[in-house]
Amino acid sequence: METAIHEDILIVGAGIGGLATALGLHRLGIRSLVLESSDSLRITGFALTLWTNAWRALDCVGIGDSLRAKSLQIQDLQIAAGNPSQSSPELAPEADVKFGEYEIRCVRRKDLLETLERELPQGTIRCSSKVVHIEESGKFKSVHLADGSVYRTKVLIGCDGVNSRVAKFLGLQNPVSAGRSAIRGFVVYPDNHGFKPKFHLYSGGGRRFGFIPSDEKSLYWFCTFSPSFFNYDENEQDPLKMKQFVLNIHNASNNVTEIVERTELGCISCTPLKLRLPWNVLLGNIFKNNVCVVGDALHPMTPDLGQGGCSALEDSVVLARCLGEALLSQPTYNEKEGDEAYVRMEMGLHKYAKERRWRSFTLISTAYVVGMIQQSDSKLIGFLRKKFLSRYYMRNLMKIANFDFGKLIVS
Repeated sequence: METAIHEDILIVGAGIGGLATALGLHRLGIRSLVLESSDSLRITGFALTLWTNAWRALDCVGIGDSLRAKSLQIQDLQIAAGNPSQSSPELAPEADVKFGEYEIRCVRRKDLLETLERELPQGTIRCSSKVVHIEESGKFKSVHLADGSVYRTKVLIGCDGVNSRVAKFLGLQNPVSAGRSAIRGFVVYPDNHGFKPKFHLYSGGGRRFGFIPSDEKSLYWFCTFSPSFFNYDENEQDPLKMKQFVLNIHNASNNVTEIVERTELGCISCTPLKLRLPWNVLLGNIFKNNVCVVGDALHPMTPDLGQGGCSALEDSVVLARCLGEALLSQPTYNEKEGDEAYVRMEMGLHKYAKERRWRSFTLISTAYVVGMIQQSDSKLIGFLRKKFLSRYYMRNLMKIANFDFGKLIVS
């Protein structure tokens, strides 16, 4: 029988949430081990938009400035009702938004993950460590890996994505289909792409298309749509067919056509969109017996608010702080003190769950509703979207992103 390896805190998944949680704990002087199923960091997804709340979290763990140096700050958000093929699409009524009060940047996922990894102590991440089974072991959890290794841990944190094994252990329901898919791409120009630091978004007619500069040479773009509306096979993974589909459904303008056509075949992907039912987050076990979930393992949502990665970073800072408050009040741990230490850690995770439950519920629900409104082909919804809803969308988008989740400070 394999001898169990003891770890105080075990994190499953070396994505954004897992690495940020490990780094937050490290900044507080708390060691953790991250188990990653793949043989290296999974640098997938190309890029993501990070809003004000994400930058606050990155500053908390000490890597905000290094990532700012690699990205442009977005100065404007242009929402147009209709189609990017229109030479002068109907712009949404301007909202009373002062961009100087907020921070929006598009960051390469590779840069974010590698920066998080570099700041962690050597040996924090163990790759090729796929979790196949989790079981109760008294006040500990026994985590079994595919290679036969067994870890015995006091705190288990699931950062293992939409299909989280840790979430299933907690009894959370599987995420459900949103009835939509997203084709995403990343394009690098040999010289300056010439676009201003502006987030362009076109919505309506059953689809959304947007693009945003990452730096002077690169752009991230996305197209979300309902496969049933356009008779598209959401399992289609041929990048040439993805490109043609995006160009066809938008009858795109010259700028959009050039962006999509310049995208290399290895830098385009299609993913069905999923979300966790909001009431499952509100009423389900997002923590239990010193096990909890973070990021997509907690709150998979549609991308209509751009808050997936941002909220994962929020989770990480809040969790690190809550565990720090529990552990640093009495950092020693032995069998005689086991019950007391277990209760302290459980209280820390309970506090984390309390702080994140309603926030997660709100983000999932709002993102879904916003996506349905923006993509709707209803004439009534289209009229309201053009005249009223887009104004409130911009204002509320900024308000949601300006959420104050606190500092990484243990009092």
